[in-house]
Parts: sequence; C-alpha cells; structure tokens
Amino acid sequence: MKTADLNGLPTGVPEFFDEEGVEELYPPQAEAVEAGVTDGESLVASIPTASGKTLIAELAMLSSVQRGGKALYIVPLRALASEKKAEFERFEQFGVDIGVSTGNYDSTSEWLATRDIIVATSEKVDSLVRNNASWISELTCVVADEVHLVDDRHRGPTLEVTLAKLRKINPGLQVVALSATVGNAEEVADWLDASLVRSDWRPIDLKTGVHYGNAINFDDGSQREVSVERGEKQTAALVADTLEEGGSSLVFVNSRRNAEAAAKRLADVSDAALTPEERDHLADLAAEIRDVSDTETSADLARTVAKGAAFHHAGLAPDHRSIVESAFRDRLIKVVSATPTLAAGVNTPSRRVVVRDWRRYDGEFGGMKPLNVLEVHQMMGRAGRPGRDPYGEAVLLAKNTDEMDELFERYLWADPEPVRSKLAAEPALRTHVLATIASGFANSREGLLEFLDRTLYATQTDDEGRLKQVTDSVLRYLEVNEFVERDGDTLRATGIGHTVSRLYLDPMSAAEIIDGLREWERKGGSAAETKPKETGDESGFVSASDLRRDEPEPESTGDAPKPTALGLYHLVSRTPDMYQLYLKSGDRSTYTELCYEREGEFLGNVPSEYDDVAFEDWLSALKTAKLLEDWSMEVDEDRITERYGVGPGDIRGKVDTAEWLLGAAEQLAGELDLGSNVAIRETKKRIEYGVREELLDLAGVRGIGRKRARRLYEAGVESRADLREVDKSVVLAALRGRRKTAETVLENVGRRDPSMDDVEADESAAPTEFTPAGGTASVSGGASRGGDGNDDQSSLGDFG
Repeated sequence: MKTADLNGLPTGVPEFFDEEGVEELYPPQAEAVEAGVTDGESLVASIPTASGKTLIAELAMLSSVQRGGKALYIVPLRALASEKKAEFERFEQFGVDIGVSTGNYDSTSEWLATRDIIVATSEKVDSLVRNNASWISELTCVVADEVHLVDDRHRGPTLEVTLAKLRKINPGLQVVALSATVGNAEEVADWLDASLVRSDWRPIDLKTGVHYGNAINFDDGSQREVSVERGEKQTAALVADTLEEGGSSLVFVNSRRNAEAAAKRLADVSDAALTPEERDHLADLAAEIRDVSDTETSADLARTVAKGAAFHHAGLAPDHRSIVESAFRDRLIKVVSATPTLAAGVNTPSRRVVVRDWRRYDGEFGGMKPLNVLEVHQMMGRAGRPGRDPYGEAVLLAKNTDEMDELFERYLWADPEPVRSKLAAEPALRTHVLATIASGFANSREGLLEFLDRTLYATQTDDEGRLKQVTDSVLRYLEVNEFVERDGDTLRATGIGHTVSRLYLDPMSAAEIIDGLREWERKGGSAAETKPKETGDESGFVSASDLRRDEPEPESTGDAPKPTALGLYHLVSRTPDMYQLYLKSGDRSTYTELCYEREGEFLGNVPSEYDDVAFEDWLSALKTAKLLEDWSMEVDEDRITERYGVGPGDIRGKVDTAEWLLGAAEQLAGELDLGSNVAIRETKKRIEYGVREELLDLAGVRGIGRKRARRLYEAGVESRADLREVDKSVVLAALRGRRKTAETVLENVGRRDPSMDDVEADESAAPTEFTPAGGTASVSGGASRGGDGNDDQSSLGDFG
C-alpha cells in the first residue's frame, strides 16, 4: 500500500510521508490500515521493534484529528514523552497542535484543551481524570504505547484503570495499543474490543543467538566466528567485532555497578575505533556531562564518553541519560552498557545487542533470578536500525554447552509470557478505588464492582470472589481512615478523600501523614525548632555525636514548637509513595544511634527495636530523611552520592518526591486545620532549592541556585531587596566575574539597570569559604574568572 493512497489524513500529510522516504507501508502497517485504524477502529498492534508501530499511531491520531477529534498518546516514561512530542511536532506545519504533560498531579492542565495531539504518562492522564480536566471528554483516540506494561506491578494498574476510565467517559473511543512483546495479544484485544494485528515481520533481519567459545551460534543454525583471545572478555570481543564493521553495540547487565564497570572496560575497545573528529565531538560531550553535576558518577561517565563508551541506568541524572541516548543514536558513542531500564521504550537501536547478564538479584526470590522472556525479548528487539544497519544481532553469552542449550530453550525458542493484570494487589486497588469513587465513576459497592468489571483483571480471572474480597477490604480501610463514607448503599468520598485523590496520593501515604501531624499536635510538639551544630568530619557520615542538638529554644512562648525539617522529611519518607533507601551493613547501629539522638523530632512514635520489620522500616525512612536533610543543609552533591551510595538521578528522584509529598502534607494540614502549614511550606521550599532557611529568599530568584545564593549571601547580599540595591561590583565578584549571569540575575530580581558594562568585580567582597555540616566546601573564596562558563552552580535544574 502506497502512502500517497492513504485517505482521511490532514491535507499534505500523505505527500509529506512520501517526502520523508516512506513511500510504501510496511506489511503490518498496511494490515492496520485494512483493519480500520484510519477509520476510528480500535486496534492492538503486536509487532517487532522497528517495524513501524509509531507510524500506525500517527495514522490513527492524525485521521482522528482530521475528523475533528482530539488524540492522546500515553507513554510509560517522562523521557519518552519528550521524545515523542519532538517527533510529532513535525505535523504542526499541517495545523496539528502538539502538547505534552507529565508532572503536576494536582493540575487539570486546561491549556491542553487547545492541543490536537497530547503526549502524557499514564500517571498524568490518571491525575487529569481525577481532577476532572474538561477536555478529557473530547478525546476520540487514545494510543497506549508499550501496553505490555499493564503487567508491571508498579505502573500497570494505573494504565489499566486509566484506559477503562477513558473508555467509560468516551463511548466509542478508538484505542490503539502498541507493543513488541505481548504473549497474549488476543486477550488484550478482547479486553479493548479491538482488532488484532500480529506480525513477526521486520524491515531488516534480526538474528538471535548465543556466543560460546569463539563463535555465535544463531537460532537458524548458522554460525559467526567471533574469537576471544586469552584474557579477553566475551563482551569486549563482540563489541570489537561490531566496531570493525562500523556498527554500535548495546550491552545489557544486571546492576548499576556492573554497567559502570563494563563501560570503563569497553571504553578501551571503543577508543581504538575513534576518528580525530569524533574525539573532538566526544570531548565536548564529556565537558557537557561534567557540567550536569559535580559528582563522581558524572566524572566517571565523562571519562568513558570521551573514549566513545557510556553507561546508562536509573541513577543518572535525566540530562546525563538524554546526552548518552542522543549521542548513541547518532553513533558518536559506540557502545553503551545499560541496565534493563533502557529497554523500556526509549529509542536507542544498535547493530548488536549483547545480553551479558540474564539473571539479577531478587530479594523475594532469595538470590539471582532469571529474567523473564518478555524482558529479554524487549532487549533483543533493540538490535538493528532501518536505514543504518544491514542487519541486527542479539546475542546472549554462555560459558559451556549446557548453558548454551538452556539459553536457547529459555529465551530464543520461547514465546513471551502472557501479560497479567496486577490490579488486585491491595496497594494498587486502594488508590484506584478511592479515585474511582471520588471522580464519580461509582457511588456504590455494586457500581464499583461493575466498573472494575471493565478492567483487564476482570477478563482474566476465574475467581470473581477474589476481586470482591480485596475490594471490600480496601473499602473498610478507606472508611476507617475517613476517606470514604457510606450512607446505606451509597458510597461517597469525604472532603479529605477528594483531596487525597486529587493530590494523587496513595491513601496509605495520606493516612501516615495525617496521623503524624495529628500526633505532633496532640503532644503539643516534642521538640523546639533547633538547628544541628555545623560539624562533621571530612571522611564521610556525620555521626550522631556530631549532630547533638543545642538546648531547645522554643520559637515563641505559649506556642507549640513547629516540626523540624528532619521530622517532616522522616514523615514523608515513611509513606509508601517514597522509595526508601536500603539499610546496608553497619547502617542499623549508625541510624539507631541517630534515631535516639533526635527522637523528639519524629512525628510519630518510634517502634520497638524488638519489632524487627517495623524498626528497620523506621530506620530506612530515617536514612532517606537524612539524605534530604543533607541536601537542604547545602551538603555538596558529590558528598551525598558518596555518603548514601546513590547517583545524582536518585537524589533528584528523592527530592522531587519529597517536594510533592510535602506539598500534599501542607494541603492536608490546612484542610484539617492541623497548624503545621508554615513549617511544612518552609521545609518544602528548602528541599526545592536545597538551601538553609537564610537562603530561601535569594534561592527563589530565577537564575540563582543553591551555590550562587550562598556566594551572594556570604558576600553580604542576603535578600532580593539587597540585590536591587547593592553595588554591582559586589554581585559580580560573588558570581565569579560572570557578567551575563550577573545581568540576568539582576534583571530577574527587577533591578532598574542590570547592565554590567564597565563594572569591575570587587575582589574584597568575594565570598569566603563556606562549609556545610559534614560537607565539603561549596564556595571558593576570591575566585573571579571571565566568561560565562560553568561555575559549579548546582541546583535541581542542573541535573534534572
């Protein structure tokens, strides 16, 4: 089928596809058109990666817009949302407006009402439904990318319930579900009342095999010699072999540490294949990576990138991941070692995929557990890129013939597992039951069960009693915590229940926060607001003895003291919405000591040490809270990553989550008149900016982050008002002689004449060294350099 023959699209689009080089549809795409995808018919497309799933989605959305409708493209990851938005923006020349929305879970994003195609994560779409976004009812087409993720126990229930809600809001809604690996695609299609297009066709060949000895043994019976020299690793030999043909390699390993170690080893292999021009480009990329954050992770990544290699995992800052992905797509980076997160939909194809590790540690399993078939097939599908590669190869590694036989049986000759709904798990169901009641989809137990009957879980289970049992248990929990109330057969969300749903909180998180705030109020506060002594050694963790409090000095006579920052950080870290840091060997005694040193700050009662599970959870929350406190006490990012064994991306994730949960806590406290609003708001701002209290005013100015704010403060500029009045030479000195930066800051603060023409930095006003508690110096005294390059300014915006 020729693209020029397509009907029902905006004028000029068929010709545009033709100009892009898409003169003829791939067989799966043609089959989708024949199934009615451009006529508003629902469709499940289970076809290999690189076989044209995105074009099927584009045809569905563009034809829907042409009929006067509005389309929604649901993605699993924020990074993928940005990628897809950029991809779809090429249609704006045909009058199709594109929008993207991924955060702000308590917003309706009404501005999206003016957009024709909207890209969003499933969590964002769920929150829009909860907040009654008016334009949701105008949707005529929804595309669910990577629909196999309904099997994921974390995000799967949200995608499943969201699709069910959208179909109820919009009868006749066209649903297009896409995946490369759905073992039970027929079942998913039945659930969505959709036609099924299932195909193994690929535009270029993908050969899969196992490397053993000195050869790759492919599943078609052929072999390819890839010799492994004495002392050489299989992975290095395979990467070198790919480079000889001008191809790139993607190596999947089972942990962050292994990803970083593999990249360091493989950098020597890729380095030998670089041209002088590539080295120059990579040197610039390495400098860009160092500018993202001042951590050892950033430095390690920069060193490998300079040699044409990289690692990729969830601990990297978003900007790190974006740089690596883009350079790898451009084949400037020759090899990437990654954890399986990179297989989750991000467009990073390579000539050869090496699945080095097919087992990973699973605590519940009690050891190293084999990956499932679906996950390995997702990795293997990244091999081969139309227009760039003559073929794709996906290779697993075996140490002996028995292991080689096992890998063929377990992965190469096996079909992906069927996707199974995870909705009946109580943590998922309590969230979605409350949201279903609060947003008006059900107002009785029978109505609730009727709605749940529209989910994939209902179509897959033979045990109807299981869903009723879990639903009744969840309803009891919601009633006890006053989120839902009954009046005869009628169910309704309470005022606080509506708030919890709108804030996108797990009801258990809300209950934990409310109980903690009420307990603090009931006791009249257990500790005054005091500050830790600014001490600490240079070698690592700040010990409990370093953090002994000054004598309590209540803020105001007659008033209960406000909660401390650590107390509030610990409160939100106890919630199921915060992924707590793991207690490592030796941590228990360290944090037990810290727990009793600062017991008076906790919003809640410390569990007994004899209750091992509860006490360990409490300490894990304390470790997480301590990381957050360090960030808000201006401890350097590299010290935090070293101290807690995390990456810059982990810091960003914890800070983002804490900011969201503290914002929710502020609203809950206000609605319940619990009296801690001011303390919560201040703590939220401190975590947002990563500063102590005295810098809150300065840090809120656009262009000033935690380090610039500290330099200005140490130079005597303590507020926005000071910035508008102080001599410009002082500002220039504090900002290390960066004229453009200084002008931008002064302009943002509203100074009448922000120009730095003819201004010289006042070196005598340059800030002296400031060392935060237990941290390294974050301000260098007297430094003044020309230009506007990176000056170690560190804020969340810099690494996320």
